[in-house]
Amino acid sequence: MQDLRIVGISGNIKAPSRTSALIGSVLRAIESELGLPGRHIDLAVSAPAIFRALRSDQLDAEGAEIVRAVENADVLVVGSPVYRASYSGALKHLFDLVHYEALIGKPVILAATGGTPLHGLMIDHQLRPLFSFFKALALPTSVYALEGDFNLYAVASSDIQKRIRAAVHELELIVPHARTLALARAEEQSRLSA
Repeated sequence: MQDLRIVGISGNIKAPSRTSALIGSVLRAIESELGLPGRHIDLAVSAPAIFRALRSDQLDAEGAEIVRAVENADVLVVGSPVYRASYSGALKHLFDLVHYEALIGKPVILAATGGTPLHGLMIDHQLRPLFSFFKALALPTSVYALEGDFNLYAVASSDIQKRIRAAVHELELIVPHARTLALARAEEQSRLSA
């Protein structure tokens, strides 16, 4: 049985980053709850490979591999810092290189970090329309965190942890065989360690 490919994308352009920490927390919750590990693409590291190309046919091997990972994902976890009332230009450029039919029907957990509670509207006004264009399935529960929700770039807020768990639960409902995959993996590991 093949595992689902979970890919998290942090649209931050500096490190360390609260956005990257938030995406990492969601990925760890998916692994903890569903037994499905994910890949974390942090644009603070990966953006140079993407920025070398203006079109997908100009990507070098490194950039093409990143875009392919996004296109081949079964589930995406996408987050960005709020910058000028939208998501980062690095995140926009990455999705400009993704084929417009590659994400049809794929579940996406949306996340963002910002300076005030009002910036949380960016998720519904900017990120949801982006994934609507791709005909992806943005899950109802999004995760928005403020600076005060972190302690040294780690999610410290119980409210944010609760939203993360709610989003992961929705993912489990949308991808019903995720739990079956997790149980099969646990049985296999138990058998191997016995």
